[in-house]
Amino acid sequence: MILALVLTGTALVAVVSLLAAAAAAKIARLAGTPRPRALAHGAAAFTTTITLAATVTTTLATLATCL
Repeated sequence: MILALVLTGTALVAVVSLLAAAAAAKIARLAGTPRPRALAHGAAAFTTTITLAATVTTTLATLATCL
């Protein structure tokens, strides 16, 4: 049961990260930036989303062990 929950959460984070990256790249392209720069914006959004998810997970794990 726990494994299914972890895999579902991981898949959700991956999908949200990809959607954020695609949205950032699309917005950058609509603003008129060249493709390499738009891809850099998308990559930065993807990295930021993954880092935020890791930080939240670490914080929640720390709080869970303290209780």
